[in-house]
Amino acid sequence: MKLTVTTHITVDGVVQGNGGRSENRSGGFERGGWARPYFHPESAEHINQIYASADTFLFGRRTYDLFAGYWGLQAPGSGPIADSLNTRPKYVVSNTLTDPGWAGTTVLSGGSDEVAAAVRELTAKPGGDLQVHGSGTLTRWLLENHLVDQLNLFVFPVILGQGRRLFAESGPDLALDLAESRAFPNGVMLQVYRSAGQPQYAD
Repeated sequence: MKLTVTTHITVDGVVQGNGGRSENRSGGFERGGWARPYFHPESAEHINQIYASADTFLFGRRTYDLFAGYWGLQAPGSGPIADSLNTRPKYVVSNTLTDPGWAGTTVLSGGSDEVAAAVRELTAKPGGDLQVHGSGTLTRWLLENHLVDQLNLFVFPVILGQGRRLFAESGPDLALDLAESRAFPNGVMLQVYRSAGQPQYAD
């Protein structure tokens, strides 16, 4: 399987609290809900298609709890996102979750090396996409461990000036190939990047 990360991100790299003002206020964050005003049927349909194409999902603990508390409660036939999430296998990286209530969930626990080995075992299986949605902390860790095959960045035309960013100030250097670029109404841009090894540096 191909490990694909899909995330909403601002121009200044913030990924925290895109869905609503109270979604994630950790660290004193007060500017949540920045993505919803820019949603358009065209971009929403594209996101639906991404979810529908998933074979398996991988989550960090915070995003897992958020999704389980909303999407996990939706009835069958509620839409492509709910139907995909509720019928396909789900994995969550956590050393504290012992009894997940969302059906079809497997917990990946242990140290960094153990979790990395478990993720590699998943991607070695035949199939389509192992999808990560949101899960900023997990995504940074996956990038640091060179486990991401593709990044789908929905870039929203807003600068927040605060909040947790996807890329740390100090981290691994990665080269990317731009596989697709698409503009949606309301100014949202989709940038699809595939891993391309190490960057080249000019003298």
